[in-house]
Amino acid sequence: MPTARKLSAPAPSSVSLPGLIAFESVARHLNFTRAATEMEITPTAISRTIKLLEASMRVRLFHRTTRSVSLTEAGTQLLQTLAPALDQIRRSVQEVGDASGAARGQLRINTSYVAYATLIQPHLRAFLEQYPELAVEISVEHGLSDIVAGGFDAGIRLGRALQKDMIAVPLGPPQRLLVVGAPAYIKARGKPKRPDQLLQHDCIRQRIGNRGQFLPWEFRAGNEPLTIDIQGRLVFSEMRTVLEAACDGNGLAFVFEHFAQRALADGLVIPLLETFTRPREPFYLYYPNRAQMPGKLRAFLQFFQDKGRAAA
Repeated sequence: MPTARKLSAPAPSSVSLPGLIAFESVARHLNFTRAATEMEITPTAISRTIKLLEASMRVRLFHRTTRSVSLTEAGTQLLQTLAPALDQIRRSVQEVGDASGAARGQLRINTSYVAYATLIQPHLRAFLEQYPELAVEISVEHGLSDIVAGGFDAGIRLGRALQKDMIAVPLGPPQRLLVVGAPAYIKARGKPKRPDQLLQHDCIRQRIGNRGQFLPWEFRAGNEPLTIDIQGRLVFSEMRTVLEAACDGNGLAFVFEHFAQRALADGLVIPLLETFTRPREPFYLYYPNRAQMPGKLRAFLQFFQDKGRAAA
């Protein structure tokens, strides 16, 4: 008797990498038009690519209606394994390109306003002139942001505010917080001689962090740390508005010395209790832990580190 043949489903034909890339883009956006824009092709072309991919895999990957796009169970399963693989490929390609050390492309930095005004703003024009092939996007935010989720190359914050699992490099000199007040306010209310005398003054407070805590007024009495629970009717969420209010004579402020340098030089405010304050931590540039630092980020770090050393 002739041997019976075992019947099985035909094997899928070969799947192209461009088809998988198109699928991941549509799955991420759940929108054919936005995916087509990202890939710089027409919506018709990306729709045709997805149909060819589904045909080659012999499975439906998307539910499509005139109003919405959603993943099928098979599409969800494919995305779960495909997205990390494509991300690794993109990072590998980027690292190879960045390894050349060329400072080109777009550099995205997330920073506080104080760090921007103190470290970056005075030298930004010179940096752009030195690296004409580099475009810089600076996002100024009050709170600490997730730079990976936000697509930033690096962030700049004080050391104690850094995210975990980040590489941190000092940027600029150690920072010192000073009590400052306008000459008119000091003439009317007197000059405090000791930190505890701040309790007799109107002090301008600042909220910091996502939990709304107040910036502590911390001093040193000899070798002993001292924190004063200051009081005041004015509260701001940014140091620049704290300093402006102090310049206007609304009370005493506790601000970074380098940040207040121009106001101090112009005599808008006067430093107080200097012998009770000392330099503390510097600002840090922090970025994701990876084997190869991009050339554009290396150029930024080296340039502003050099400026920071010159200012120290």
